[in-house]
Amino acid sequence: MSENSHRSTTPKRMAHYLTPVNSFVEEHPFGLSRCIASRRVVRTQRSVGPFFPLLFAILLSGCEGGVKKPLSNPVPVSVVTAQATDVPVGGEWVGTLDGNVNAQIQPQVSGYLVKQLYREGTIVRQGQVLFQIDPRPFQALVEQAEGQVGQAQGNLGQAQADLALAKINVKRDAPLADEHAIAQSQLDNEIQKLAQEEADVRTAEAAVAAARANLASARLNLGFTEVRSLITGVAGQNITQVGNLVNQQSVLTSVSQMDPIKVYFAISDREYLRLIQRSRDKGDDLLKTASNVPLTLWLADGSPFPQKGKIVYVDRQMNQQTGAIRVAAIFPNPGNLLRPGQFGRVSATTEIRKRAIVIPQVAIVDLQGQKQVYILGTNNKVHVASVSVGPEVGDGIVIVSGLDPGAHVIIDNLQKLNEGAEVSPHDVPVQAATSPRGPKSGGI
Repeated sequence: MSENSHRSTTPKRMAHYLTPVNSFVEEHPFGLSRCIASRRVVRTQRSVGPFFPLLFAILLSGCEGGVKKPLSNPVPVSVVTAQATDVPVGGEWVGTLDGNVNAQIQPQVSGYLVKQLYREGTIVRQGQVLFQIDPRPFQALVEQAEGQVGQAQGNLGQAQADLALAKINVKRDAPLADEHAIAQSQLDNEIQKLAQEEADVRTAEAAVAAARANLASARLNLGFTEVRSLITGVAGQNITQVGNLVNQQSVLTSVSQMDPIKVYFAISDREYLRLIQRSRDKGDDLLKTASNVPLTLWLADGSPFPQKGKIVYVDRQMNQQTGAIRVAAIFPNPGNLLRPGQFGRVSATTEIRKRAIVIPQVAIVDLQGQKQVYILGTNNKVHVASVSVGPEVGDGIVIVSGLDPGAHVIIDNLQKLNEGAEVSPHDVPVQAATSPRGPKSGGI
């Protein structure tokens, strides 16, 4: 082969051998070590043969000119130390507020409503007049009943006079009949007349009593035209306007006694059975045990109501649809701050859990139903631990198993961590991380 022929063939062979190398460099531009470790470099060496040193230099220049992967820095995290302590554990339930006594104000007589004598939303006293029904028809009935009483009393006086005359006749003629001065039949008629007059007197007395009863009823109905409050409390909005015709079925307004105020809530079947067991252990009945548990009412804004309450009533049966039983509690309500219809959350401490481990809830990671925490290990490396959790305590949660006292638990930047990740820890007091701020919205 001539020299010219060899020179023309060599560039073609070089291009042929460089093709796989160029494609390899394009696919692996991330460092020399990865380029050398690849099996494709070995295959390329076999195919290129004597040209491999030259190709290796080209490959080296291509790898060094590629984009290098930057080194990651330790993730900054906050760490709390798990400690064993006695923790009060309790329950929390959604409650509905209602008046201790709620009275619907209804008239006891029919008539036209002519006056409203109270201001809506204010406190009314027992016996205070709230509405006035037109009294004129009832006043007329009172006067009519008074006339009937007078007439009955007149009839009674006449009957009593007739009775007195009959007694005189019998007393006078009885000796005469014995001496046969008068006929015996005359005396018998006078005795019969005396019995009849006695009956007439009793009838007249009954008529007087009936007339007096009618008068009392008429006066009572006249008094019912003034519709009064039967309890002391806060009067609500007037439901029936002045000028309407009302009767015994009409509801005029409502009055609620709010101090104390009732809170109704429902506990589950399991919680009820625990309460029963607690009462048996103490040798008390159910209501006494329940009433000794102080209750805290959390308002809609998350603040606790300053007055403590107690249970006063447990329903007789479970709700079959919800599996819960209704409970009523009483809370002092000075100044009527709380109103019926409000919602709140009732909480109570039901037990003291000894030497329980509590960590912030934010440290818990839920992975397909499995609870996990990130623990700071040796050399600031992360270790993932599976745990079992118990009840919530404020912003913290009780760890039942999977975590030992003294463990350093990571509470932030959890989405950036995995097993063995390097972190830069910063200690946080566990009290600050689990400060109780009351019940949270969005469910019990």
